Amino acid sequence: MKVNVNGVSLYYEKSGVGRPLIMLHGNGETHNIFDKAIPLLAARFTVYAPDSRGHGESSPVESYHYDDMMEDVRAFIEALALEKPVLYGFSDGGILGLLLASKYPTLLSGLIVSGANTRPAGIRDGWLKFFTLLNRRVHDPKIEMMLAEPHITAEMLQGIPTPTLVLAGGHDMVKRSDTEWIADKLPNSTLRILPLHGHGSYIVHRRKIAKLILDFDDRTLQSEPASL
Repeated sequence: MKVNVNGVSLYYEKSGVGRPLIMLHGNGETHNIFDKAIPLLAARFTVYAPDSRGHGESSPVESYHYDDMMEDVRAFIEALALEKPVLYGFSDGGILGLLLASKYPTLLSGLIVSGANTRPAGIRDGWLKFFTLLNRRVHDPKIEMMLAEPHITAEMLQGIPTPTLVLAGGHDMVKRSDTEWIADKLPNSTLRILPLHGHGSYIVHRRKIAKLILDFDDRTLQSEPASL
């Protein structure tokens, strides 16, 4: 299925019946990374898995900015009339989730982010050097975005009331200090570090992320007042 938002066409797949859950992939990926998780989640949620602008079957673009992609998600929610969705975001998708919840603090009922960073320097030095050198060779605008953005401040995080689960691998490419800083600044957050995992080893074509989302929903979201 496709929906037009902000001058681009976003491709998405819809599965299941229940409360709305949006799943956002990372840089250079598509919704297909969630192929193992969605069947488990669809037993409880109506799962919406879009391809971000310039990714997969969505419209190509010449340049990328997190704020533009975040506004696409907001327009996606509005276009499909999704009421208080839960949002899960991996890597770049997690950045979009934080930006969305900051700018539109009443839009979501729950937020789960994996491997999100608040600034380029939040990426481990070795990985940041790797992406810098790679971009000198390939000149990829998606990589250029992650080398220049985001710029998420403490004030932005402190203004997010949404119950949030902050996830990262013990061997994540995002610095643990940045992950802990996110969880510390959010007023309603739970931090969980998965010691045996890297950036996406519990997410990409894995069922584990579904179990983490369902557990957070069991313990936190279903007990939250509907007004949140």
